[in-house]
Amino acid sequence: MKVIYKITYPNGKIYVGQDLTGTLRYFGSVSNRLLEKDFTESQRRDFTIRKQILWESASASDAEVDKKEVEFIHKHRSNDPAIGYNQWPKPRKRKSISG
Repeated sequence: MKVIYKITYPNGKIYVGQDLTGTLRYFGSVSNRLLEKDFTESQRRDFTIRKQILWESASASDAEVDKKEVEFIHKHRSNDPAIGYNQWPKPRKRKSISG
């Protein structure tokens, strides 16, 4: 089963990723540098994260899964450093509404 998942860290920040094999023990490839910056040594000693499956498919192509991953990254804004740990794709610039 191919899945798109969301990881939620103790500080509330998230990471959205994909797993093409549906393994239970895969928790993404978030940057260690970013995580270590946000948590003290003491906090790292007792660390709980949550993994949620946002979408799954037994028949989607890898390209379709790639597209879904980007869609969910944008939807959850996990590529905004204030919200999440995804470093790609770069956040979309929000259009300002002029009145």
